[in-house]
Amino acid sequence: MIGAIIGDIIGSRFEFNNYRKKDFDLFTEDCFVTDDSIMTIAVAKAIMEAAKINESSNSNDYYLLVENMAIKYMQEIGRKYPNCGYGGMFYHWVFSDNPKPYNSFGNGAAMRVSPVGFAAKTESEAIKLSEAVTKVSHNHQEGIKGAEAVVVAVFMAKQGFTKEEIKDRINNNYYRLDFTIDEIRDTYEFNETCQETVPQAIESFLESDSFEDAIRTAISLGGDSDTVAAITGSIAEAYYGVPESMKVKALTYLDENLKQVYYEWLEYFH
Repeated sequence: MIGAIIGDIIGSRFEFNNYRKKDFDLFTEDCFVTDDSIMTIAVAKAIMEAAKINESSNSNDYYLLVENMAIKYMQEIGRKYPNCGYGGMFYHWVFSDNPKPYNSFGNGAAMRVSPVGFAAKTESEAIKLSEAVTKVSHNHQEGIKGAEAVVVAVFMAKQGFTKEEIKDRINNNYYRLDFTIDEIRDTYEFNETCQETVPQAIESFLESDSFEDAIRTAISLGGDSDTVAAITGSIAEAYYGVPESMKVKALTYLDENLKQVYYEWLEYFH
């Protein structure tokens, strides 16, 4: 999930001050962690805790367990960072005593879901897990679709599929990628929906030649820069890996609580 975190941190200072070129400093003192990273970390925690409980209790419904853990940790972790940039409806969900889905198709569904693509052992499991962690808040069909498209792209990239194969899957099952970033850059506007964020983020990855180039391409598009870059970064991590120097730098922006979950996640894969 470090790819999403890096994209979020680098994109944070451009969210409301778009920079439509690729020649910018990656990490500066103006960068910060937003809800994109915090919720990604919460989803990772939910997946790990659900796996532990499932192993010890042999739960009859693993995916329901994942749903419950997603609610638990998005609220538990999320409440520690009330000013990190939540949308209005999601803020109320995080702090609600009885959180219910609210028919959202916001891009929050897609920016937080990358841990699923790394944890799943099969594509079928990836799709089911994606729905489980998404529908607890973003239960609109387009919200579930946006999250699933990201998870499938991450899973395929992790499994060694080519960019052409990933693009074909997205084209055939999710969104028409019938544009280039250069073609839409001048007219692309800030948008918080999955429909107008996920395809652009995936295309940014597809046009890149390295992890860093993917992040730079995503941010150069403009729009909701931290979220576009977080989504792009999650797929780029699975495809390219992440330079160690970028990992080290990004972790300096996380507090000890968030870093602890990140290191737990690394252990989870060993």
